[in-house]
Amino acid sequence: MIIRIHERGIDPNEAVAEALDRPVSTREGPTDHTVVAHWPGLDHYTLDDEQRTWTSADWAEHLDDPIWQHPFAASPHGDRRAICHVSVRLHPDDRDLTGPEWAEIAHRIARTAGIQRPGDDHGCRWIAVQAQPGRLDLLANLIRSDGSWTTQPYQLHKALAAESRRMEAELGLISPRTGPDPQQAVQQARFAGRPTRQADTADATAQLAGLLRQLADERTGPLSTVRGLVEHAAHRLDRLPAAYGPDSAHQLELIARCLHGIQQDLDSMAAALPAAARTAPARPTPPAPTVTVAPGPPGTRLARRHV
Repeated sequence: MIIRIHERGIDPNEAVAEALDRPVSTREGPTDHTVVAHWPGLDHYTLDDEQRTWTSADWAEHLDDPIWQHPFAASPHGDRRAICHVSVRLHPDDRDLTGPEWAEIAHRIARTAGIQRPGDDHGCRWIAVQAQPGRLDLLANLIRSDGSWTTQPYQLHKALAAESRRMEAELGLISPRTGPDPQQAVQQARFAGRPTRQADTADATAQLAGLLRQLADERTGPLSTVRGLVEHAAHRLDRLPAAYGPDSAHQLELIARCLHGIQQDLDSMAAALPAAARTAPARPTPPAPTVTVAPGPPGTRLARRHV
């Protein structure tokens, strides 16, 4: 496990884009399944009576808010570079970690880096993104909700390195340090019999099938919600004067049909993927169960607090 402390910045969009390995966008689907952990106070910033939809732009905006809410907050050195970015990479030969294991790593890094303190629900905002294979990115704003600056350990890199060694031993991961580790073989043997997700074709295909089913779901899928809004707009336009209403309504109806066709295509692909995995030549073991992390239904925006 290799931990890297990135240079602090003032723009969270760059850090989020690097964590996702793609540009930040407001036009993508929900990204809740990529955020494996977050600060405890996040629940206070969502409306209980609304549904949740998070895009990468929403996450970046959420991390950016304290910079604008507290314009005079600054580090002990007088700068405003409040965006902290710590990334973790596993050894290429390490086993695949489960979601709870990634979450545990994220919380331990956050505590070691001084970003999260036990019992502090109003500290600095942070999220942990697991969007790339074998990699975890922890992104935080060092400005707390009260406008103070989060104090981090003086020898941060040394503290994180020591914590990573402990996590490697507990999780049975390969250590990058030189020289043989007498405990490494013991820990690997301990975890050898532990049931974990197998990074084989069946498992990956089942996960992709679950994602496609989420997108195509007629009741809660994002495409279904968009199609419903388009159809509603077409119905209202059709009732407007003929000078500009019906033509626009007809175009929207065509768009709605296209969206419905996309839903059907995605649903067909989702139905075909598990079958392909079962027929693929593999070890004589049953295919892994479909792992789906259902994001909240679309429609929610972040509840913003203005200071």
